[in-house]
Amino acid sequence: MIDEFKDLKFERPLDEDLKQMLAKVANTIRHLSMDAVQKADSGHPGLPMGCAEIGAYLYGYAMRYNPKDSKWLNRDIFILSAGHGSMLLYSCLHLAGFNLSLEEIKNFRQLHSQTPGHPESLETDGVETTTGPLGQGLGNAVGMALGYKILAEKFNTPDYKLFDNKVYALVGDGCIMEGCTSEVSSLAGHLKIDNLIVIYDANQVSLDGPLSESCSELTKARYLAYGWDVVEIDGNNLDEIHYAISEAKREQKRPILVIARTVIGKGSPHKAGTSKVHGSPLGEEEVKATKIALGLPLEKFYISQQVKDFFTNRHHTEMAAEEQWHAQLESWSRSFPEKKKELDQMAHDFVPSNIEEQLNALEIKGPTSGRKASQDVVNFLAGLCHGVYGGSADISCSDYTWLKAFPAITPGNFKGRNIKFGVREFGMATIATGLRQTHMIIPFIGTFLTFSDYMRNAIRLAALMKRKVIYQFTHDSIFLGEDGPTHQPIEHIASLRAIPNLTVIRPSGIHETKMAWIAALQYHGPTCLILSRQNVADRVETQVPFNQGVGRGGYIVKQESGKCAFTLIATGSELPLALDTALELEKLGKPTRVISMPCTQLFDRQNSEYKMAVLGGDIGRRVSIEAGADTGWHKYIGLDGIAICMESFGASAPAGALAREFGFTVDAILERLLYNE
Repeated sequence: MIDEFKDLKFERPLDEDLKQMLAKVANTIRHLSMDAVQKADSGHPGLPMGCAEIGAYLYGYAMRYNPKDSKWLNRDIFILSAGHGSMLLYSCLHLAGFNLSLEEIKNFRQLHSQTPGHPESLETDGVETTTGPLGQGLGNAVGMALGYKILAEKFNTPDYKLFDNKVYALVGDGCIMEGCTSEVSSLAGHLKIDNLIVIYDANQVSLDGPLSESCSELTKARYLAYGWDVVEIDGNNLDEIHYAISEAKREQKRPILVIARTVIGKGSPHKAGTSKVHGSPLGEEEVKATKIALGLPLEKFYISQQVKDFFTNRHHTEMAAEEQWHAQLESWSRSFPEKKKELDQMAHDFVPSNIEEQLNALEIKGPTSGRKASQDVVNFLAGLCHGVYGGSADISCSDYTWLKAFPAITPGNFKGRNIKFGVREFGMATIATGLRQTHMIIPFIGTFLTFSDYMRNAIRLAALMKRKVIYQFTHDSIFLGEDGPTHQPIEHIASLRAIPNLTVIRPSGIHETKMAWIAALQYHGPTCLILSRQNVADRVETQVPFNQGVGRGGYIVKQESGKCAFTLIATGSELPLALDTALELEKLGKPTRVISMPCTQLFDRQNSEYKMAVLGGDIGRRVSIEAGADTGWHKYIGLDGIAICMESFGASAPAGALAREFGFTVDAILERLLYNE
């Protein structure tokens, strides 16, 4: 036993009969994992075999869950951050009675199965979040744990503990090495998130070979420096797992890292403890030898009746626990009807039915910047929508994400609705996804658009999961000015538009910004709001209802006066430029249509009749005007269309000088259009 446990005394040591049963569960996990990976001829058997005792203990004893109601609010959460070891999770979910059949286990990594190569929350019952890109699962776990601390602070009372669950995450050496985990672990320690237990599968093996070839850090010292509690155990010893987890649950005051020394591929006579078992099937002969060594039947996908009965009995216990919670909820609801109303509103992402009317009545003086208009809107919305929580990567004073009527969340105090993420953009995005995984919180997070690159993989996973996270990206073009090309985004809008399921909206002026927020709140997925630093004129032409304007993605803001010579399509701060250019073209006898296209994704979802009315027919030469890369615009302007765009990085200079330098003036556009006619 690890030395630090020698002197600890526990009220409830692990019962011997239970320990023997959990050992059988662990070997069943190994059995299923070996067979599934072998049948697929693809996968990672090492982690499931090495962490089998951890999985058996969590699902067989420690965690509170109901497989027949896998989303009940106060369940314990398990996140497999090291998603390549997915067969550990799938085996546990099947044994624990979730809606994951043995046939699906046999279809591991096959087309349309519920057991994809890495866990996907939309595909598999009981999978809390999509993992695979290492480290992000831990970020999601921090976000979920933070979310439940927020909910506990908001709804718990001295007599009622509606939210007292724990969030468990299993991470591997790869997760620990990824920079994302440093960001989220630092913030979790700072905030003293005391419902988070992270188990580190410290098997000392990475895919390329021994971990010592690439890493020699003192992980325990690093996490102690973050403000975590840290314990070290033998991760294949059920007694030590029990001691560590039960002690953590009993008196937790901050996040806990359990460093579990395991043997990767445990049980394999010839491959255990080596990288050979990390990312490749064992091979038929080694599977047979492993089963013999472990005393397991040679039958494929074997589960004993004893293991089945064990989990059946556990189901009754967990169902009773949830029934008790619901009884408590009913009593609490009668005692605190206003709190119950707020809880219901958060659970259903409540937005007033007359939100458009209310936003239209909200006075915002212009001209103003996109970031400032958005701040006024979200501060108004926060008073209506209890689930809206905001945060920024240390620049709330510049991206204008601060909710003025609410305090900040601080260490050990979760009453606020502002989160100071610090300069941790990637970590911020993973935590925001985790906050959304509570299905009670609508997070919005902000930074400069150019720094979305730091966040891109987390945004991608949020899009894959269709999670409602709102990203407020400001300083959206070269017109941010003197900070220069390091801060001036060029390719970023186009790259974000390329992500499936992600709605990217670049509004122009106050009204479109209001409507963009309506779109974001309506969409059951992530949204990027692309906002200017500089003031943008709020043109009267954009003052149209949501379902005729921004809600359509693209709409006509100026009709041509005769047979159309040009159609100008613009977004954001370039829309007023397009309207001014159209006025001059009309004076020159060139009838011109202008289309505002704040969101190409919303436009693409419209029916063909509408799209034809806006962009179809004989509408002259099509021109896009956007101060970014032209990638994607030729879908709308055609191969012979003209893209007024950025073809290089920007420069450090005032915005007016940059407009002249890069051709974003009326005169420059006229010269280009008439010269190319």
